[in-house]
Amino acid sequence: MSDPSLGLTMLALIVVAIMMGFPTAFTLMGLGMVFGYIAFWGPGQHWYDNRIFDLIVQRTYGVMTNDTLLSIPLFVFMGYIMERAALVDRMFHSVQLAFRRVPASLAVTTLLVCAFWGIASGIVGAVVVLMGVIAMRPMLNAGYDVKLASGAITAGGTLGILIPPSVMLIVYAAVAGQSIVKLYAAAMLPGFFLTFLYLVYILGWAIINPKIAPKLPPDQYRVAVPDWLRRLERGRSHSVVPGLLAAAFRPGAVAYGAIGKNLLVLSVPLMLTVGTFAATWWYVIVYNAPEAATTAAAPAPSAPPTAAVRTTPASPKGAPPAATVEKPLELGAAAEADRPQELGSAGEPERGEPPPKVDGPPEEMTSLRDPTAATGAGKTPVHFYAWFWGLAALSGLLLLVYFWRMDGEQLEILKELCASVVPLGVLTAVVLAVILFGITTATESAAIGALGAMYLAVMARYARHVRWWSLVGAIVGFTLGWWQGEDWASLLVAGSIGGTLVGTVVPGLWHLRTSPELRENLKQSIFLTAKTTAMVCWLFVGSALFSAVFALHGGQSLIERWVLSLNLSPLGFQFTAQLIIFLLGWPLEWTEIIVIFCPIFIPLLSHFHIDPILFGTMVAVNLQAAFLSPPVAMSAFYLKGVSPKHVTLNQIFAGMMPYMIIVCICLVFMYVWPGMTLWLPEFLYGG
Repeated sequence: MSDPSLGLTMLALIVVAIMMGFPTAFTLMGLGMVFGYIAFWGPGQHWYDNRIFDLIVQRTYGVMTNDTLLSIPLFVFMGYIMERAALVDRMFHSVQLAFRRVPASLAVTTLLVCAFWGIASGIVGAVVVLMGVIAMRPMLNAGYDVKLASGAITAGGTLGILIPPSVMLIVYAAVAGQSIVKLYAAAMLPGFFLTFLYLVYILGWAIINPKIAPKLPPDQYRVAVPDWLRRLERGRSHSVVPGLLAAAFRPGAVAYGAIGKNLLVLSVPLMLTVGTFAATWWYVIVYNAPEAATTAAAPAPSAPPTAAVRTTPASPKGAPPAATVEKPLELGAAAEADRPQELGSAGEPERGEPPPKVDGPPEEMTSLRDPTAATGAGKTPVHFYAWFWGLAALSGLLLLVYFWRMDGEQLEILKELCASVVPLGVLTAVVLAVILFGITTATESAAIGALGAMYLAVMARYARHVRWWSLVGAIVGFTLGWWQGEDWASLLVAGSIGGTLVGTVVPGLWHLRTSPELRENLKQSIFLTAKTTAMVCWLFVGSALFSAVFALHGGQSLIERWVLSLNLSPLGFQFTAQLIIFLLGWPLEWTEIIVIFCPIFIPLLSHFHIDPILFGTMVAVNLQAAFLSPPVAMSAFYLKGVSPKHVTLNQIFAGMMPYMIIVCICLVFMYVWPGMTLWLPEFLYGG
């Protein structure tokens, strides 16, 4: 017995139950079981023969076999390990010194460190609490406005669920059946653009009204410089670089060990800049373009393969190109035929099915190019050489000015940045690069991130032992690769992985028995990872069951028919959907919105010709407001728990409100300029 009104009743009951405080996952499962029993009930049928029990097992097994979800515990473990490695304090101090002359330097530093730490950990609560402990009191003691201080912490802490690697995007990918790597690539530029808008707001407010962020006294950001380094400063700018270079060729002036360490620190910005441009040149010109040439030479007119994977044989005419990016099943669904339909609707034509695509210009809100045309993957972008060499020349000029004006104090700040920011930055960049360039899947990348996080945690306490064992592991890995006859790139990877693995495992196990702190941090990280992963997986089981029963009762088809009857344009549908999600963010959390309400909108995207990658990225940006909107603004409650007693929730809410407006502005930019979202995934993986 099915009735669309029962489906709508399910939807209303789940909202009421969540707002009353019932656990979301088990409420979903309970409602799904009860209403599913009603849907499958038949006269004369024994209660244990009801097919709802088969559906529960099927949906649970589907979630258990969904490989996409494997990356969640690894990314979460990576975040908890780094949170307990006590790396943030030193990072905050060094970044604050680097921005000491910028207006509202403490607020700017707080936002940047929140964003950076959020990207690395992806855990909003941990980032907000940790930065509240580190940054809230210093900002208040410096005379900063409470709204400015609280807004910078809460808004910056939420960026971690948007900028990859993000657990939110993994959850959406599993719900929508989309590729994680495409979502990660699509979220990169909007995430950084939203961070830029936050910075513009903070700097603009501080410039217009300097009283909200008084300048720090010089004694709070002055750095101690050794006397021997002061003696090496030259000229009116007190540049220390010429003195260091001259001392390297003047025996006896300064110890060669100190000179070598300082020159090595000076080389870090240069190596990062050269490495970035070299990697860009290699990927676009060396790795990407020859594949395009090979594919273009093929007689078949099929679309070329993606740039992120190896070339596949050309498809015959009319056949779709081979899939090259992993695409998870929707909430564990076994196959298209297994999806539940409204009872009694067998044999009926599906409603709202999009018409067949025809050749022509791209539709509104779709990908940037016609999907029937050849993709741009494997081709050098237009004006690449001009942009590349122009940016390279500009970067070289900026480095030259930076080194020429560097005095001893700036060199000491650079040392702090290299020790606190660079290791975590390199780890984050590696984790993202191996995903985006198709070297590994999201799960394998998460494993690399978890291992790298443990490596940094052990190195923070036992640096000398880690370095020696890393050298041993690198030699072993390089030797094994050489013995297998690998190329130089594979040898480099083998040495890096060997050094990281041995440098983590051997010192970690050796000091685990003698260090209670290390044992406790590892124990808490594992426990919290298991707790978070269990919550997410039970949420998926409940959502899968709830969605199936909702479709069985005809609730999904009823909503689809109602939406289609409104005759909305793509702009109207996009605005309505994002407005509903924005309003739902006030009483609900992002997990409930994605697993309950997004499956209602996703089947309608094809009718309105909206790219699901663009829609998912806009949802992720929109859900930033879920952490910033009262009454269930979790970031506010996290911050209130570690703030001084005179800071009230109303002040924190007032500080967060402008950032909700900025989120809306970012959504407008994403709609007006979809290339900001879709350019990178289309360049990396094709249309």
